[in-house]
Amino acid sequence: MTLHEELLARLGDPGMEQIAGMLGSGQPAARTVLLAVSGTIVGGLARNTGDLDGAEALRAALDDHADADPFNGDVASLMRDGQNILGHVLGGRGMEQATAVISRLGGVDPAVVMKILPLTAPMVMTLLATRAGDHDMDAEEVAALLDSEATALPDDVRAVVSDLLADIYGHAAYPRTGGYRDTPPDTYGSPPPGGAGTYGDIMPGGTGMYGDPLPP
Repeated sequence: MTLHEELLARLGDPGMEQIAGMLGSGQPAARTVLLAVSGTIVGGLARNTGDLDGAEALRAALDDHADADPFNGDVASLMRDGQNILGHVLGGRGMEQATAVISRLGGVDPAVVMKILPLTAPMVMTLLATRAGDHDMDAEEVAALLDSEATALPDDVRAVVSDLLADIYGHAAYPRTGGYRDTPPDTYGSPPPGGAGTYGDIMPGGTGMYGDPLPP
């Protein structure tokens, strides 16, 4: 099972239905958007592990995410952590490019894609951390895994993501500087009072996994 398939499996039908509702689309379009989001994050991580320093930096960051549970966490914390991850991996301009391209691919609102990107990034990091820990991977092995996973997408999605990453990175291996996280991942499991906006718990009034209301 690829990381992308594992992401979809962890979300399950309830999660996919909620994402489709956010996007105002059917589940097929929601699946396409999530695969493109996951593919962009994984592909960006692969680019950032293009040399040993980058690979070792990511491997160290994965240790911090190994015990996190972004599937049942506070959306505000996830947004902060996800923005940090994406800021390092894609940069601000890269996030804008990714939002535009993925929204066109899925035929959905760019504003919603801009929210889904940072919410998904901690999930990808945790899945990758679990895979690396379970198989006792070192930095070079994590980099090799990312190279393999970066192309493990449906043909139509892979082509779009490949072009997107080429536009973002050009010939540069490291588009931005910064850490992979700012908010400690272990805060994911501590929702705010009232439980509004958490992953995993489908709540009355449309709140839940991807959260309503989201931070502005």
